[in-house]
Amino acid sequence: MSAQTARIATVLAILLVATAPYYLAPFTITLFDYIGIYSLVALGLVLLTGVAGMVSFGQAAFMGVAAYATASATALMGVSPWLGLLFALVLTGLVAAILGAVTLRLHGHFLSLSTIAWGLAIYFTFGNFPGLGGFNGIPGVPPISIGSHALLASDEIYYLIWAILIVAMLLSHNLLNSRVGRAMRALRGGKAMVESLGVDAFRIKLVTFVVAALLAALAGWLYAHMSRFVSPTPFDATKGIEFLMMAMVGGSGYLLGAVVGAALITLLKNAVQDYLPLIAPTSAGQMEIVVFSLLFILFLQYAREGIVPFVAHRLPERRRKPPEPAEPLPRRTQPPAGETLLKAEGCVRRFGGLVAVNDVSFELKSGEILGLIGPNGAGKSTMFNLLTGALPATAGRITFAEKDITRAAQRTIAKAGIARTFQHVKLRPKMSLLDNVLLGTYTRTRAGFLAGALTLDREEERRARAEAQRQLERVGLGDKPYELAGNLPLGNQRILEIARALAADPVLLVLDEPAAGLRRPEKLALATLLRSLREEGLTILIVEHDMEFVMGLVDRIVVMEFGAKLTEGVPAVVRADPRVQEAYLGGVA
Repeated sequence: MSAQTARIATVLAILLVATAPYYLAPFTITLFDYIGIYSLVALGLVLLTGVAGMVSFGQAAFMGVAAYATASATALMGVSPWLGLLFALVLTGLVAAILGAVTLRLHGHFLSLSTIAWGLAIYFTFGNFPGLGGFNGIPGVPPISIGSHALLASDEIYYLIWAILIVAMLLSHNLLNSRVGRAMRALRGGKAMVESLGVDAFRIKLVTFVVAALLAALAGWLYAHMSRFVSPTPFDATKGIEFLMMAMVGGSGYLLGAVVGAALITLLKNAVQDYLPLIAPTSAGQMEIVVFSLLFILFLQYAREGIVPFVAHRLPERRRKPPEPAEPLPRRTQPPAGETLLKAEGCVRRFGGLVAVNDVSFELKSGEILGLIGPNGAGKSTMFNLLTGALPATAGRITFAEKDITRAAQRTIAKAGIARTFQHVKLRPKMSLLDNVLLGTYTRTRAGFLAGALTLDREEERRARAEAQRQLERVGLGDKPYELAGNLPLGNQRILEIARALAADPVLLVLDEPAAGLRRPEKLALATLLRSLREEGLTILIVEHDMEFVMGLVDRIVVMEFGAKLTEGVPAVVRADPRVQEAYLGGVA
């Protein structure tokens, strides 16, 4: 689909929404009001679950916090609904920040279960907290007024609901196409790669969690003043599951999926409630759950990623031009050639009774390629992880550019100028080549959540995109910047990882077994690329077990065996060492 076609479709959709009260019945408009409100909650779940990979069943509780906050402020204290909105957003944001700080360090199903737990706790708090009306709720919530006009009718509040939703979707779209948005998308699949790029993964997760809660808060505020009554029932755990279903059915990785999912579930639920009593008049309530379960199973069979991606994959691919050249991003000052850049002294790493790295020391000079080799199980990758902060050293000292980084976090080491690749390729397969490489520019750019959402970062973003394209061209992948990374063969994926590392403008490039799994022509191409980088003055450390690949490439070699340093020297001397020959010929390699 071309950009012009997409714009025309967007304008037509907005026109249909804007004119709906003129050609739809009042009851249908009321349904559309609920769709718009539920879409806001589902939109938060798209950001939280579909984009950042954190499954939450508790968004209904955040919606309830906001609804009760504005109801108590307006119905019980007599303040304006607009002040009630401010109170609802502040209270919901505070509750989300506290819950997120406590629970977001959990992973997988533990995090999901924790959202059910605090969702239930908040639900029962609504019914038992003094002054909130118990399970009977708070009646008499005033309508929202614009000036002297109260939005009483469903077709009047309709425009406010959908205006807020459209603005929220626009801001979310801007955010996802920004520096922080890419970091959010990179969270899906684990934090090891994200931290290695200089990203504070926990901070990004927490802010995403709070943003999703604030979208639910907007929905709660609108719901309270539209229905004019608040009780605990609409905010129980069942509703939280329903909101998650909306996001999944629509397409949890797509912003439009929030609206499509909310519309489909809401209209289906209404249809089932209308027609099921005609079929099963005595058990309609129980049968409703059965019908929805069957429909959800059918959906999982035929459109597992959601309706929006199911349709999008069948549309012509949008044609986009590569990023245009722009002013370069700020660059680091490279140290003089021959200067000691990295120094490991007596490094030890124990895993219980196993000593994986035992008293290993070596130096790396600026401008050289150093090979850290050894047979499988020699402790190379563990040593690599000590140097990059992925693992803490049990003992010893590591300095980089005369700064002690022994206990530094991965993101701190990345900001200092060390960029790495991984033994098992860590890319985001559903992100384009360009976006994967743009992740490498994170430490060289500064825009935050607000700047990204309000598009205040466009100049910086233009420069970052030009830099990412330059690095793709540098490694020979510049002809297809919008190809999905998961479509590349293994050799090109390893090259793409190097391009991402180069986008960080590193002082030191550290490669963890870059030749693993590559065919001979791919290894030769990789060696040629690394030599060209050395000629440009970049310092490189290669951790590898393929001696043939390393010998013709590096300036010096450090050999490890059984966690200890076996020998060190230039390739010819190391190759002739009987201990090295015995380690390789008699070892596992």
